[in-house]
Amino acid sequence: MQQLFLYDTTLRDGTQGEEISFSAEDKIKIAKRLDAFGISYIEGGWPGSNPKDMEFFERARTTQFQHAKIAAFGSTRRAKNPVEKDANIRALLDAQTPVVTIFGKTWLLHVKEALQISPEMNLTIISDSVEYLKKHGKEVIYDAEHFFDGYKQDSVYALKTLNAAAQSGAATLVLCDTNGGTLPWEVADIVREVKKNISTPLGIHTHNDSGTAVASSLMAVREGCVQIQGTINGYGERCGNANLCTIIPDLQLKMGYRCVADKQLEHLTSVSRYVSELANMKHQKNLPFVGESAFAHKGGVHVSAVMKSALTYEHIVPETVGSVRRVLISDLSGRSNVLFKVKELGVELDDRSPAVQNIVDEIKDMEHYGYSYEDAEGSFELMVKRHTGEMKQFFDLERFRVSIQKDSLEKEARSEALIKIRVGDETEITAAEGDGPINALDSALRKALEKFYPELNQIHLTDYKVRVLDTQNATAAKVRVLIETKNGETSWNTVGVSPDVVEASWKALVDSISYHLLKHRTKKNK
Repeated sequence: MQQLFLYDTTLRDGTQGEEISFSAEDKIKIAKRLDAFGISYIEGGWPGSNPKDMEFFERARTTQFQHAKIAAFGSTRRAKNPVEKDANIRALLDAQTPVVTIFGKTWLLHVKEALQISPEMNLTIISDSVEYLKKHGKEVIYDAEHFFDGYKQDSVYALKTLNAAAQSGAATLVLCDTNGGTLPWEVADIVREVKKNISTPLGIHTHNDSGTAVASSLMAVREGCVQIQGTINGYGERCGNANLCTIIPDLQLKMGYRCVADKQLEHLTSVSRYVSELANMKHQKNLPFVGESAFAHKGGVHVSAVMKSALTYEHIVPETVGSVRRVLISDLSGRSNVLFKVKELGVELDDRSPAVQNIVDEIKDMEHYGYSYEDAEGSFELMVKRHTGEMKQFFDLERFRVSIQKDSLEKEARSEALIKIRVGDETEITAAEGDGPINALDSALRKALEKFYPELNQIHLTDYKVRVLDTQNATAAKVRVLIETKNGETSWNTVGVSPDVVEASWKALVDSISYHLLKHRTKKNK
């Protein structure tokens, strides 16, 4: 099994994506996680371009990495500067990384129009820069920028740029599809021709502007590239970079190459989610292999087949990449979906039990009204427990009132909620203010219940989403409210639907609190 070398550029190229920014602390955390996962090279940034990158390289020097080599990224020297006096080259050396990656021009369009120098001068610049860094003890990776576009314009000159870097000591020559416009079969043909003329190890760096970055990378490996550059989750400028979270399992599980140890591959999903969390980006559900929907089944026919043999609708075992099989509950659900989910909840329910069909019927009725249980498994579990007789009514509502007061255009509105609830034979009346009516209602409800259920101080709302379901009805439209709640250990989602956003929020809040109390009682009784 041939060993390949993974080169991660999330911390540099990935941060060029919209809305993505990492602090120096974030970058150190991600680098350590990538190192533990088995990444060979981690590109930390461009020294001298910003304070965060400089801080990262300073901290990286005192951080122990077990496997990965840290790389500093920059360009070849400028035409007007001797290499030893070039500020960019000096910054690369000052980063004190074992690896330096520099990019140079391959495409004559850039040489003549952007740099406005002769083709011969460009070759000299490449040679000088690589040779100087090599003499200073660096492993030099040469990124041939716009290589495929340059090769298509003038293949002879494109190969000359590679030879200039190779003969000056570059350890790896990386062929870059910088504009992301080269299609996979073109990449394959060009890499094949390069291999005939270049003996230095080759790498591949693709962008996703044509939606084929992963496919192009896989084709390049088939033709002989041994270093694969990309980012976690495909983050990057414009349409993003090649997604390592797709490339790695494709290469290792389907193409027979070795990227990381099998045990490390089992952490792929957690690495993907870890990076998205630090990037403050919502983790895409439909990502191959690592997305929450990658092994999710919704149709009743599919679920029935998967329960008999997972191979019927799954191309790999989910746990291989650290994922899990999920069965979604919706109006498409059949008895198989319900039985699968009920088993996950640890509830024993016979297939012939009337409760199974009753649950299926209620799901279809509720989803017709506007509910969605795909992302509200807390509300779904409460539904199941009601049908199986395991649900307790923890409190009853006598009434609540929410008021909003705004004294002028300039002043902020103030919200207040008054609530009366009954627990057993006792009643409690409380009031609370909040940042908006929902927050006020939530505060008042907790305040009323904590006397009876002090464990409620363990939970807090972490997300609140409102979706208008039938926009044609304008302000009279139904809304769906989805609430995420955490207790320090786990999180759960609950849902409520109503034409009134406060009423919909109330339903989701009641489910959220009831779910926690049910779980707390079950845990306490064990």
